[in-house]
Order: sequence, then structure tokens, then C-alpha cells
Amino acid sequence: MEISLLCVFLITFVSLIFVGKKIKRSKWNLPPSPPTLPVIGNLHQVGELPHKSLQRLAERTGHVMLIHLGFVPITVISSREAAEEVLKTHDLDCCSRPKLVGSRLISRGFKDIGFSPYGEEWKERRKFMVREFFCLKKVQSFRYIREEECNFLVKKLSESAVDRSPVDLSKTLFWLTASIVFRVAFGQSFYESKFIDKEKVDELLFEAETAQASFTCSDFFPIAGLGWLVDWLSGQHKRLNDVFFKLDALFQHLIDDHLNPERSKDHEDIIDIMLDVMYKQGKDDSLKQDHEDIIDHIKGFLTNIFIAGIDTGAITMIWAMTELVKNPKLMKKVQDEIRDRLGNNKEKITEEDIDKVPYLNLVIKETFRLHPAVPLLLPRETMAHIKVQGYDIPPKKRILVNAYAIGRDPKLWRNPEDFNPDRFIDSHVDYRGQHFELLPFGSGRRICPGIAMGMATVELGLLNLLYFFDWKLPDGMTHKDIDVEEAGNLTVVKKVPLKLVPVRVH
Repeated sequence: MEISLLCVFLITFVSLIFVGKKIKRSKWNLPPSPPTLPVIGNLHQVGELPHKSLQRLAERTGHVMLIHLGFVPITVISSREAAEEVLKTHDLDCCSRPKLVGSRLISRGFKDIGFSPYGEEWKERRKFMVREFFCLKKVQSFRYIREEECNFLVKKLSESAVDRSPVDLSKTLFWLTASIVFRVAFGQSFYESKFIDKEKVDELLFEAETAQASFTCSDFFPIAGLGWLVDWLSGQHKRLNDVFFKLDALFQHLIDDHLNPERSKDHEDIIDIMLDVMYKQGKDDSLKQDHEDIIDHIKGFLTNIFIAGIDTGAITMIWAMTELVKNPKLMKKVQDEIRDRLGNNKEKITEEDIDKVPYLNLVIKETFRLHPAVPLLLPRETMAHIKVQGYDIPPKKRILVNAYAIGRDPKLWRNPEDFNPDRFIDSHVDYRGQHFELLPFGSGRRICPGIAMGMATVELGLLNLLYFFDWKLPDGMTHKDIDVEEAGNLTVVKKVPLKLVPVRVH
């Protein structure tokens, strides 16, 4: 929480002037709440890792819990049953998004898919994106790109394996997902792009996600501009604008490059498609759009693809490799299956090989359970009064689903803190949004539309890492020294980069 003591004092002082009336007892049967402080509510209890703070609060308070962040009440869901009511039973009544300061700025006034409030515009955007980019036919058409980029990854790691030097696998996997997204969505080579510093792509992603998910005073203290003033004094306003301009510059370069008539391309990417469709709409009198509005919509879409497409896949692979290195017996088990089923003489891995190694799928499921890339699903906002587990949630109220807490619920999972893929043997539980104990992609109308694209990258990336290489720890380390400390806000990655020594075996 990046609010200085001066800002807190200012909020408290001014708020007490505005809040002079006694609060009437609610007519609703509201969820239980942990004790609050005047004005700031439970803000002091939400630390650097909100999913963990809220998990601890829920253990004491209840799996349907009402917290107060400043003046804003938020219902936190931490059980499978409550999540099913929110994401399935009442999905239509609570599938909108709150209009937060950071998400409004980064999405260019909610011209994206991820953070836009529910409505006809959002439905049309999502339908367009699924049809033109995320449908199974499109995902399969980009198979050759994923295979080529994974082959390049193996080549670079093989060079490092010659002198047995450690590699920063965290950065390497961010580069892998970025290279795939840049080619598939932006029609460019990530490694040759003039528009992005590849050494800092993970930093830019972290900054963008922090901007979208950060707690701003404007969001929680909406009092006659006071929140904006405090954000300005604390530097939050400047941080938001800095990352906005970085992203804007990147996307403008990409769009300008696509508008160049001399540009060469090997396939029609999402920018080509959006420029073509949106300019056709702009010429239609009934769908009149000016140039600036068209570009804003494209940048809104690109923001979602850039952040979600690169970050979540890399994070999942990093956590999977971290847990396997920490558990040598599991590493051997999954590698033995992969190498036995694929043989010892493959020069390249293809996506056809993925179905031959079912235990790898269990490893990925267990990674989703223990380390969901987005531990708190993107916030929802009710559009009507609903009841969850008997508790009232009025209209226009925010809901957070803590997928992290559900994935570690001892009522659902035996020894929930242990990384054990075997728990999914003969289990019907899947990650596609129909089983509410495992929600890495969310569920309902707001489920992530890029599941197929993301899974194809994660499965193929891990398969290449585990088939071609054994993985050793740097000198002086044992598997017990590998930590699982987290960092992040919207998404959560391993705080200390994972550095391992690749040993080429095939």
C-alpha cells in the first residue's frame, strides 16, 4: 500500500468533516466483517500481497466476508460454494466491472475487454476478439509460430549448457511468451523489434499490472476530489501516467508500422484485422468513428493482449519449474514419462506430442491450484441485488473472488500446501471454469477468452524444457534453498528470479 502517513492523516481529517452522521443499521443481512478503523476501514490489513492478507482475514471472519477499503465495501469470496454462486448462479447479475482509476487510464476509458463494464459494447468486443484471434481455428493456425519460438528457446539454452552456466529462467520464459505474442498478435519479431527493450519487458508488464490493480485513494475515498489530491501528493498519479505513456508509445509504434504500405508480413495479425474492420466501420454513417477513437479502441485491445498474453503464461511456467526443482522425485517422474513416451531421438517437439504426456497436464493443474497467476480474479460489480450463501450483496457493490484461498482450502484439498500433481489422478476437476475449486482463468461470462492460446504456449514450453534438458542448481545451492516468495499485485510471480543450469540430454 503506497500511501504516506501524511496522506492518511489528510484523508482522515477531511473525511471526518464530511462524515458526521450516524450510520443507520443496514436492512440487509450483510456478510460478517473483520474489525475496522475509522475512515480507512480495513486498508491497514491489506498488505503487499492482498490475496494472502484476505485469505488470513477470511479464515477468522468467514468465506463470504465484507471488508471496507476506505469508504468502499467489498465482498470477498473464499470458498468453492460461494464462488459458484457468484460466477455461475448469479453470473449475469454480477459480471460487470467497477470503474477504477488505474484500469480506466490503462484501458483508455474502458475500450478494452478485461476491465470494461458489462454491456452491449463489451459483448461485441469480446465476440470480435474471440472470432478473430482466440477461436480454436486461429489458435491452431499459429502453431508453427509457437513451435519455432520454442525451438529457438532450446537452441539458446543449449548454448548456455555448453559451459554449464546458470540461466535466468524467469527472464527466459518471459522472453518466450513475449516472442510468441509479438509474432502472433503484432506481426513482429520480439528479439528484432525496435519498439521495446526486451531486457525490461517483465518490468513494463509489472508496472502496467500494478497500475491496473493498485489501490488509489481516488477509488476508495471518493470525496470531492480529495482522493485525486492525495494520489497526486503520494506520487501515484505520476506513476499511473508514466506507465500509460510507455504503453501508449509502444502501441503507437506498432500501429504506425502496420500503416506503412511497404511493411512485409507473413500472416494477418490482430492489428491488421482491427485496422481493417474499424476503418470500414468508420466509413459507415451508422457506425461513425473518428481516427482517434479507432486508435484508442485498438490500443485498448492491445493492452489486454500484451499484458495477459505475455505475463500469465510465463508466470505459470516459472512456478511449475520452481516446484519441480524443489521436488526432485516429481521432476524425475514427469521427465521419465516424457522421455519414455517420446523416445530419445526427437530433434524437435511438436504440439502433437502434448497429448502423449498426460502427467505434464497434472503438473500444470497443480501449478494452477497452488500458484494461480491471477490469485484474486479481476473485480466484479453487482448490477442487481443478489444473495450469496444467504448473505445480501446490494447492487453496485464490488466482489473479489480469492482463487488463491480456494486453491489452498483444506476442506477441498488434502495437504493443500504441498505440491502434489498426483491429487489430480482420476480427478474430474479441470481448469476451464466449470469446477469452482480451480479457477486460474475465472468462470462465467468474464472467463479469460485466451485459454486455448495460453495453454498451448505453457504446455509446449514446459514440454521442451523437460524433454531436452536436465536442470541443476547453481553451485552451493540445494533444492531446499529454492524459495517460493511472491511479488506482484494483479499477477503474482516468484520474487527472486529462478536461476538454473541447463544440461542438454537429447
